[in-house]
Amino acid sequence: MDIRSVQALSGYAAAPQAKPDADPSGLAQAAQDFMATLQKGEAEAARAVTGDGNPHDLVTALAESQMAISATVAVRDKVVEAYQELLRMPV
Repeated sequence: MDIRSVQALSGYAAAPQAKPDADPSGLAQAAQDFMATLQKGEAEAARAVTGDGNPHDLVTALAESQMAISATVAVRDKVVEAYQELLRMPV
């Protein structure tokens, strides 16, 4: 082995490795935030049914859930629209 191979190997070992689960678009984080919002709304609704919850917190959590669902549906509609536009493009 010559010196260049050793330098290349040591440089490769010292280089930061890319994470395979890295999501550059932030889609995974958005999905986690969406699920957390829905779970918070469900938890507040369960507390309200048992009589332990605060009505103000329930209304706030349900409004946040509704906004999250509306935003997700809007994104889904845009993705479907873009896909349909691609299908209409001539080849």
